[in-house]
Amino acid sequence: MNVFDIIGPIMVGPSSSHTAGAVKIGYLSNKLMGEKIKTAKIYFHGSFLTTGKGHGTDKAIIAGLLGMKPDDVRIPESFKWAQKEGMTFCFEGIELRDAHPNSVKLNLTGVSGRELEILASSVGGGNIKIFQIDGLDANFGGDFPTLIVHNLDKPGLVTKVAAMLSQKSINIATMQLYRSKRGGDAVMVLECDQEISPESIKWLEHLDGIRKVTYLSLEESA
Repeated sequence: MNVFDIIGPIMVGPSSSHTAGAVKIGYLSNKLMGEKIKTAKIYFHGSFLTTGKGHGTDKAIIAGLLGMKPDDVRIPESFKWAQKEGMTFCFEGIELRDAHPNSVKLNLTGVSGRELEILASSVGGGNIKIFQIDGLDANFGGDFPTLIVHNLDKPGLVTKVAAMLSQKSINIATMQLYRSKRGGDAVMVLECDQEISPESIKWLEHLDGIRKVTYLSLEESA
């Protein structure tokens, strides 16, 4: 634990969990989408649903989806900015099984038609956890460049992905592996110490057995 875990993040809004955390969830979802978001269906769970409006959670998550960070002064006017950007959105309630009280489900569609489903929680102090992507488990907080690979569960794929990263001098900080069943759908979540190039992402997308590649880059957009 460091001093920022104790005093909380620099932010606009009344609550580190309901405001700053919600902005970060939206911001990381924006980065994972990799393009402008056209439509967003947002389902609040637990405390996000019951007390979120008073804390500005709705405006915070829209701000993040637009690419704003927790200290952005435009957060209170995010609905207006969304209208200017042509992003439509709606809010509903949901009951998520075994989820943190400050949780949300996002169904997003990008301008190209790309779709992404994210389940995430704000766990306090502006920190978040993304715990599901496109229906498969995950567990990361967006503190590292993160590669999420949806694949068929078959021998050799993990080795090929790791070997490619090694060849590009990319060090794996953490690796998580999940699967629905033996030989079924699987996902790799790799947090890395270096950024992964677009060319490497494209190479992975064409690898036999890979169904979808999602990448969280921490580099600022040009």
